[in-house]
Amino acid sequence: MPSEKQILDSLRHIQDPDLGKDIVSLGFIKDLQIEGGRVCFTLELTTPACPVKALFQSECEKSVRALSGVDSVEIKFSSMSKKTSTPNLQSLEKIQSIVAVSSCKGGVGKSTIAAYLALALQKEGLKVGLFDADIYGPSLPTLFHLHRPALVTEGQNQILPPLVSGIKVMSLGFVLGDAPAVMRGPMVSNYIRQLLLQTQWGELDYLVIDMPPGTGDVQLTLTQTVSLDGALIVTTPQTLSLVDVGKGILMFEKVNVPVLGLVENMSYFVCDGCEKKHSIFGRDTQSLSERFGLNILAQFPLTPDFSNLSPYLQGKALPDSFSKLTDQLHRQIGQRRFAKTPLPEFTKDATQITISWPDGKTQKIENKILRAACRCAHCVDEMTGYALLNVNDIPENIHIKDTTKLGNYGLAISWSDGHSTGIYTYKQLKSIEKNC
Repeated sequence: MPSEKQILDSLRHIQDPDLGKDIVSLGFIKDLQIEGGRVCFTLELTTPACPVKALFQSECEKSVRALSGVDSVEIKFSSMSKKTSTPNLQSLEKIQSIVAVSSCKGGVGKSTIAAYLALALQKEGLKVGLFDADIYGPSLPTLFHLHRPALVTEGQNQILPPLVSGIKVMSLGFVLGDAPAVMRGPMVSNYIRQLLLQTQWGELDYLVIDMPPGTGDVQLTLTQTVSLDGALIVTTPQTLSLVDVGKGILMFEKVNVPVLGLVENMSYFVCDGCEKKHSIFGRDTQSLSERFGLNILAQFPLTPDFSNLSPYLQGKALPDSFSKLTDQLHRQIGQRRFAKTPLPEFTKDATQITISWPDGKTQKIENKILRAACRCAHCVDEMTGYALLNVNDIPENIHIKDTTKLGNYGLAISWSDGHSTGIYTYKQLKSIEKNC
C-alpha cells in the first residue's frame, strides 16, 4: 500500500500552466484517502470550467497508478470559491462566475461579442445566462430574434428567463418591445437592479452581463449590486475608442472590478482578392496591449453579417477564435482567484515618484519625465505613433495629485495640469530611465 508522501510526490511534476507551480505545492490535492490499493482524492480547480481539467485528470491517474500497490484511482473535482460574494441575493447565489462585457463606447460590437461569448461557453457544456443591461438600446431581442416573449413568473415575483439554444437570457427589451425607454438615471438604475435580481437564474457556471456603453449610473449600480469576477473590454483599434477604453479601465478599477483583458473587434479585414489583412482603423493589437498592460484575449475581423447569430443558434460550429476567447476567460478568472501577486508601492512628492518594487529595488522618476512618457490617445497619435504632447509645454512644477493601482498591471495618475487619462504599465515604468 503506498504512503501519502509517495502519492503526493508522484503528483509534484504536474504543473498548472497558468500559475507556474505544481498542483501539490498549490494545494490542489484535498481529502486524500488510501484504503488498501484504492486511492481517492479531490482535485480542487481554480474554476469549474478549468481548461486543463481533463489533462489534470489524465496525468493524475497515470502517475498514481504507476505506484506499486495501487489498484484503482478515484478523482473527484471541486473548485475554489469566489473571493467575494454577493450576500442576500438569492437569485445570484448559485452562479459560479459573473463577467461584465463592456465597451465604454457605442458601436464597437460589444453586444454581439457578449452574445457570441455566451453561446461559445454554452457549447462547451456550461450552464450560461446572458443579461442585457442596456436600457436605452437593448440588443438581445434582435440578436436572438426574440421579440416580446411571454415571460412567466414564479414564486415571489421571480421571472423565468427565456431559454435560447440552452442560454438563459433576459432583457428589458423583452418587456418594452419597440417602445423607447424614456426615463431618468435613478429610475434606470432601479429597473436594472430589479430585473437582474428578480430573474430566476438558478445554477449557472457563467452569467455574462452585456453592459451599456459609458461609465455612468447603470455601470455603478451593477458593480455595487453584484460581485463581478471581472470585465472584458471590447474596443476597435481607433483613436476615439481607445480614449474611452482608458476611462473604462479606470472606472472598473475604482470599483474594485479586475479587467480581465481586451477584445479587439473590427481589427482588420481580409481582402477577397489578395487574402491580405488590412488594418483599416490603425495599428495592430500589440500597441493596445503595451499601452494598457492588458492581454488581448481575442481579435475579430470586420466581416459581413457578423451580428447574424442565426446559423450558430441552429447548431453551426463557431469559429475557433471564440474557443480561444473562452479559454482565455477561464484562465484569467482562475489566475485571479488564486494568485496573490505582490505589487509595487508608490510614494510621491513635489518633484518625483518613488517606486518600491517587490524584488527590493527602488526606482525614482522625475515628475516631468513621467508626464512626458504618457502614451494615452491625447499624448500619442494612435495612427502614427508620433508624440502629440510637446515636452516644452509641460510645467516645470508639474506634480502628481493622485494615483490609482490598476489590478496587477499598472498605475493611473492624475496630474496637476488636469490630465487624468494616462495609464502607465509596470513594464513601461521599469523601462523609464532611473533618476536616483
